[in-house]
Amino acid sequence: MTVLLLDDRWPTLIPLEAHGRLGGPVEFTEEVPVRVRWSLGDFIPAQGPGVLVSTNDANPRVRARVRAGEPVIVAESRRDPVHTAVRVMERACSVGEWESSQTHRSLLPYLAEEAQEFAAEVVAWEQDGDERALKQELGDVLLQVLFHAEIAARRGAFDFGDVAQSFVDKLRSRSPYLFDGTRRVVRMEEQERLWAQGKAREKELPPGL
Repeated sequence: MTVLLLDDRWPTLIPLEAHGRLGGPVEFTEEVPVRVRWSLGDFIPAQGPGVLVSTNDANPRVRARVRAGEPVIVAESRRDPVHTAVRVMERACSVGEWESSQTHRSLLPYLAEEAQEFAAEVVAWEQDGDERALKQELGDVLLQVLFHAEIAARRGAFDFGDVAQSFVDKLRSRSPYLFDGTRRVVRMEEQERLWAQGKAREKELPPGL
């Protein structure tokens, strides 16, 4: 049986390498969306050793197949380090007693500490050029963002993807030249004007939009 490990963000995107390599009875782990089950029913031939489709590499059935040495086809997008970071944070909050007990407020001292350490590392980097240390300190800041996003996701408010989208939305509003195909260098005065205009428009929007 072949394991087909899809990306839970885009579960309908089937890896090209799966073409011609899948066949037989198809099984799904419980979290796989219904629309994926319908689509794969037409995609996978009836003849073959069988396929286990999942978006969860921690699922016991998936892990058992992997341990048994059965072939695994993985959606390339799952190898995205951002995706991995989000999943690691999700896992930490699921199995770690300390992580699962944290709140936005309890994490504030850590956020302040990591921001200060990054600022100090920037000063040090200007002297020693240690890119690795700078990267690690910035990763510690990212950990805090991931942590807060996961806490919010667990109460059904928003997740890390929504945080990233809020960044894109803000830049789309305040720096439209990043999205309209502009190729020239945008002067600082124009940047400041557009930023102020976008910010003013945002204040006129109803709450939540």
